[in-house]
Amino acid sequence: MNRRYTVDFAGIMRLYETNYAKLLPLLPKSDQVGDHCIYCVLEQEYHLTITESTRYTTVVELQLKAEESLPDYLIPKMTIRLYHDARVAEVCSAQQTSRLKPRYDYPNMRMHQKDEKHQVNRFLGDWLVYCLKNGISRQSVC
Repeated sequence: MNRRYTVDFAGIMRLYETNYAKLLPLLPKSDQVGDHCIYCVLEQEYHLTITESTRYTTVVELQLKAEESLPDYLIPKMTIRLYHDARVAEVCSAQQTSRLKPRYDYPNMRMHQKDEKHQVNRFLGDWLVYCLKNGISRQSVC
């Protein structure tokens, strides 16, 4: 039986809260647009750049610094919005998907999974844990 996917609101909010707590120590010390940190994980450079900063929110871009010969669609990239008043962090866009829906019907034109948004946020959480354990910050901006 193929049941329709329903969003686990409490579960995704817990994920957003833990991602916020994990992301805060990795952010640049100041909250100015353009500030960035570089983390080296297994000889890969990940750039964390502040692209927008307001009183209650900060938007951060996380991108792998890859070889110039790679096409853009193969370079991991996501945009994360931090809501400081609610203390949550949510992935707003990932790869070529500019706006992630909470639920997708399946199959769909872009072949997104039913719970694509949840999976992308879970991936961010896994990456943050890995970076906190194994990453090395290497620049003067942080």
